[in-house]
Amino acid sequence: MRTRSLKVDVLARVEGEGGLSIRVKGDQVQEVKLSIFEPPRFFEAFLEGRHCTEAPDITARICGICPIAYQMSASRAIEEAFGIEIDPMARELRRMIYCGEWIESHVLHMYMLHAPDFLGYQDAIQLAKDHPDIVQQGLRLKKIGNDVMVLLGGREIHPVNVRVGGFYKVPRKRELEALRADLEWALEAAERTVELVSGFEFPEMERDYEFVALRNPPEYPLFDGRIVSNFGLDLALSEFEEQFPEEHVPHSNALHSVRKGRGSYQVGPVARFNLNYDLLTPRAKEAARKAGLEPPVRNPFRSIVVRAVETVFACEEALRILDAYEMPDRPWVPFEPKEAKGFGCSEAPRGICFHSYELGSDGLIRKAHIMPPTAQNLRCAEEDLAALVPKHLDRSDAELQWVCEQAVRNYDPCISCATHFLRLHVERE
Repeated sequence: MRTRSLKVDVLARVEGEGGLSIRVKGDQVQEVKLSIFEPPRFFEAFLEGRHCTEAPDITARICGICPIAYQMSASRAIEEAFGIEIDPMARELRRMIYCGEWIESHVLHMYMLHAPDFLGYQDAIQLAKDHPDIVQQGLRLKKIGNDVMVLLGGREIHPVNVRVGGFYKVPRKRELEALRADLEWALEAAERTVELVSGFEFPEMERDYEFVALRNPPEYPLFDGRIVSNFGLDLALSEFEEQFPEEHVPHSNALHSVRKGRGSYQVGPVARFNLNYDLLTPRAKEAARKAGLEPPVRNPFRSIVVRAVETVFACEEALRILDAYEMPDRPWVPFEPKEAKGFGCSEAPRGICFHSYELGSDGLIRKAHIMPPTAQNLRCAEEDLAALVPKHLDRSDAELQWVCEQAVRNYDPCISCATHFLRLHVERE
């Protein structure tokens, strides 16, 4: 019986270092390992002994694409621990800066990293030679997301304006108004993006996933709320760590998160869409309808369409906040530390980002625990590859490599792990 092995020694830019190996015997996948060799980053250890007000700035450095997710989860965990109620308008501004992150991250992923897979190009540079209008639209959309982050966060990479209790500084109404024309253009461009990506040809694959996301009616989730799943889960954030333990696996330095008693689960845009479709903004819901997209979506390759719909949402939500904005009396709320434990969770573009902190009455962090969305999706991605590869064994090694790369990119819009990264070594018997 023929054995076919695909081995990738180094996956460049996967939030560190990693590799992929697949072993097939006959038409059966014997083994799939999506290995992350990323060295210890020590962020949780960095936080121990630091004052809680430093947590948003330290954790923002975890990711250059999704720093707001880490800042927001850290801030909300500490605010929950100390019973801090931020100004309602400051909370709206937090939603708006998060919208900026969703726009820039989703657009980067869709236009520059994932669309070439569907259109048959090696990369966005090659795509731009034949379709410059598509790439230029994506670049302008991404810049508008960055502009929102610059105005509210001080800069687009690792913003510095979010703090425990609110913001260090809030904008005047006229400063927000300067974004209006671009956001109105972005909303229409996002709708065109839905139309574009919904026309792609999607590989056939559906699995019975457990989808996990935040839910906080009447809002489409960005932060706050409860953890829910399509399998009936409905948890307070304080119950999350008990129900979603992390496991070491021999082939990876990255932990695998699992659903206790079940196994893999999926977080990210598809999970959010399936669990919160009813909470989408009107134009986002209409864009989904026109694209023929309705829950439940079980084909992970259609995640690019969901991201486009969420980009419509983010533009529409940012405009709503702009319309209603009134400058708060103070940008942040003072507080008194106390001995407590707090939990925070927010929806990074690629899925839920969970933080918990044990805090002392001196305001120092005694213990920190962070679960990034990538770790939560790793096992699910491996199982996708195991289900997908047998359907494509008649393909050449290069074609099979392409499909495997595309399947991995379904899960992660980060630039560090979504380029054409696989270097393939094939052993045949």
